Amino acid sequence: MLIKRLQLALIHTAVAMTLVPINSTLNRVMIFDLGISKTLFTLLAIFPYLLSPIQVAIGSFSDRHPIFGYRRAPYILAGLVLCVIGVAVAPQVALLISENFTLGVLAGVLAFGLWGMGYNLSAVSYLSLASELSGEKERGKTIATMFTIMVIGLIATGISLSRMVPTFDPATLERAFLIVAASALTMGLLGLFKLEPPFSRSAPHPKADTYTVKQMTAAIMENRVAKIFFVYLLLLLAAILSQDVLLEPFAAQAFGMTLEQTSRIVSITNTFTLAAFIVAGFLDGRVKKKYVAQIGNLTALFGFITIVISGFTASTSAFYIGITLLGFGTGISTISNLSLMFDLTVPEKVGLYIGAWGFSNGLSRLVGLLMAGVIADVATQITGDALHGYLVVFGLEALMLLIAAIMLYRIDVGVFQKKAHDPEFAEKIALATE
Repeated sequence: MLIKRLQLALIHTAVAMTLVPINSTLNRVMIFDLGISKTLFTLLAIFPYLLSPIQVAIGSFSDRHPIFGYRRAPYILAGLVLCVIGVAVAPQVALLISENFTLGVLAGVLAFGLWGMGYNLSAVSYLSLASELSGEKERGKTIATMFTIMVIGLIATGISLSRMVPTFDPATLERAFLIVAASALTMGLLGLFKLEPPFSRSAPHPKADTYTVKQMTAAIMENRVAKIFFVYLLLLLAAILSQDVLLEPFAAQAFGMTLEQTSRIVSITNTFTLAAFIVAGFLDGRVKKKYVAQIGNLTALFGFITIVISGFTASTSAFYIGITLLGFGTGISTISNLSLMFDLTVPEKVGLYIGAWGFSNGLSRLVGLLMAGVIADVATQITGDALHGYLVVFGLEALMLLIAAIMLYRIDVGVFQKKAHDPEFAEKIALATE
């Protein structure tokens, strides 16, 4: 199982690698070097999350329609290829937008649409395969391996990009993106090699329960703790994830950093995220989950505050301290809140609640990225200073984390479980679709 676990991690890393050039290099090039609107970039970057509802349909379709005797591998391969194509053509799209806006935007919708479709197609398929191959007892180890290797891959990709593209040059940028695309495809193919056993129709396959949107809504709205946790996740993840597209152009705007320097930011933050995974693992079982989650939330909050201070004081040192705190806080918060999320389920309705928390995750990414681009542009227009536009967004993200930290104290797993097992509550959910 160890070999298969590593292969799954390679696929997970390969797909994640295709996000790095867009969210850590292309964002800076488009926003700072080419002067393209932050709102336009975020509208293109939200495609994976805008298309995320199709994951349910893809998962169901692949269950019923094996290709050449395989239920997951062909869909993973198709998604990976779409991701690779999307990232390979992304630099040409950016340049086209700066030269011919209308044609460039149409090409951008197509390219980012391919990338987003590939992300969703591959993600739901390899996560389903990971669950099937691991079994319940090995699932935790598989997830830990996948995420650890993914973070290491993101660090390596960020460092490589910073060395391949030290300054903005279209030809160099295109070549670097092609190298990342080819590397991701190679890793993905290695991961897929003899990974999935052929599908046998005679073998027993557990039938997963399916739930409607109305049932999911009822499960959240009728349980006070579930409702609080849904909003908590939405605020927390929107705040933490929305900075992805702004940190690099902010560093260029505030400190005059080169493309090489800004491309390293993702490596720095992910290095401390990886360290946080280790710390969170050590604290698990020794400290209450809510306390560990709060440590992560507040560390990320102070990270945003420090980044805002760095902008006002033009202090590069403060900026690096800020992104270090942000990376570490994100890692602690991710692990502890994932663990808390699994506590806020009931065995007989795991799919229902995990689906609800997954929906909150996808919605938070969508809202966070849109918020980052739109508010930064609006604030820039009002203040007449691009730097202030970034600082307003970072300040808003800090405020969202503060509200989330306060809400965390109101999340009681015991109260949630008591309500979730109430026969009247279960009946309400069952009747939600009638």
